[in-house]
Amino acid sequence: MHELGLLQGVVTVVEKAAASAGATGVEKVGLRVGTISGAIPEALDGAWPIVIAGTILEGAVLDIEVVTAAVWCPTCEANQPIDEFFALTCPVCGTPTGQLVAGREFAVTYADLTTPPDQ
Repeated sequence: MHELGLLQGVVTVVEKAAASAGATGVEKVGLRVGTISGAIPEALDGAWPIVIAGTILEGAVLDIEVVTAAVWCPTCEANQPIDEFFALTCPVCGTPTGQLVAGREFAVTYADLTTPPDQ
């Protein structure tokens, strides 16, 4: 389950951001996960409590935005969604295309930090 390793990287990034901001906790973390990124959202959800235990993120909610894979079709002149099993061809007209425009994302999009009140 490589999702554990991916999430350990997320925790490291958010911990650094929290430390820089002087945060005392993290309430929520947002991730963008593409449908052909290799990461399984359900596995990420399941591994999240394990990875954040004992960290400043403990108790934080994981908010996953799934990004559907898409290719640019030069014939249709539009982005066309594909599924993870679809060849790199336009699902509308069948034109072969190697221009993948979405679906490989795996990125932290935000972290809601708890900061102490100004004194």
